[in-house]
Amino acid sequence: MKIEDFLSNKKNVILKRWFNRILETYPDETARFIKKEKDPFANPVGATIWKGIEEVFKELLTEIDPPKVSSFLDGIIRVRAIQNFTPSQAVMFIFFLKEIIREELDNDIRNKGISKEIVKIESKIDKLALISFDIYVQCREKIYQLKTDEVKNRYFRLLQKANLIYEVAEQDPDSKKGVIDNPT
Repeated sequence: MKIEDFLSNKKNVILKRWFNRILETYPDETARFIKKEKDPFANPVGATIWKGIEEVFKELLTEIDPPKVSSFLDGIIRVRAIQNFTPSQAVMFIFFLKEIIREELDNDIRNKGISKEIVKIESKIDKLALISFDIYVQCREKIYQLKTDEVKNRYFRLLQKANLIYEVAEQDPDSKKGVIDNPT
C-alpha cells in the first residue's frame, strides 16, 4: 500500500484537524466565527481556507503542479498577507500538515514500514511551503505598491486643491519647436 492510499483513507480527519490548527492562528473570537459560520458568503475567509486546503491536499497525493497548487494556496496566503501575518505566521499552516500526517499515520509508519514514503510526502510539503512563501511576498509587494500609489494620489489631490499643479502642454516628440539644438 502506498502512502497516498493511507492519506486518502484519513483525508477527512486530516483536513478537519488541519483546518482547526489553522484557526488556532486567529484570535479566539475570529476562530469561533470562522468555524461556526458555514455560509461561504457570510464567511469568505473560512470558505477560502477550507477550499484551499482541500485542493492542496489533493495535489499532495499526486505530483505537485506549482501553477495549479499556487492558485489554491493564493487565496489562503492572500488573506493572511492582508491580515498582517508575519511571513512565518502566514506560511506556518503548511507545516501543520507534516505534524498532523505523522500523528495520524503513526501506527502505519511503525507497523507498515512507510517511513521512507513519509519523507517523500514531507518533501512535497516543504515545496508547498516555498511556493506559499513566494505567494506571500508577491501579495505583500502588491499591498505596498497599492499603499504607495494611494499616498501619491493623496499628495497629488492636495497639491491640486492648493492650486500648486500646473498642466504642461504635451509636445509632439517629432517637433523641434521649443528645442534648441546644440551646435557643437
